Amino acid sequence: MKKYRWILILVNLIIILGVFNYSVFQKEELLSNGQLILLELAPVDPRSLMQGDYMSLRYAITNSINSDSISKTGFCIVTLEDNGVAKMARIQEHKTPRYDKEYLIGYTSKQGRGIHIGAESYFFQEGEADKYENAKYGGIKIDHHGRSLLIGLFDENLKKIE
Repeated sequence: MKKYRWILILVNLIIILGVFNYSVFQKEELLSNGQLILLELAPVDPRSLMQGDYMSLRYAITNSINSDSISKTGFCIVTLEDNGVAKMARIQEHKTPRYDKEYLIGYTSKQGRGIHIGAESYFFQEGEADKYENAKYGGIKIDHHGRSLLIGLFDENLKKIE
């Protein structure tokens, strides 16, 4: 009986490590091949004293969305201006229809508090809060499935803040 217990533990460990590594692979793929778009940030508290050097993010394109009238999950369809800044086109439940030069960002509804379209916090090194106070855009990489990954904050000149 002890022999089977160790085999079962080993199989579970291999499955967990496989799932974890696949998740890491997907994120690395998104970072290297994803489309960079810039989302304008809406004003929020620039720092949380309870969590250290941390910025809470809210995106301007989500301000006008009434989350009571949409499904709990779906896609925010955006178009890009010439400078790479995203503008809201519409909200839809499925990946299609999607037209040329439209991009998908998956969302989840937050029960009367708008929608969640990606990272809502950005952590940075202690003592660098002043550098990020004037951030105007959140830079995210997206793929054709609507998955997104925050890669950094950008200033009004569309330069990544580092």
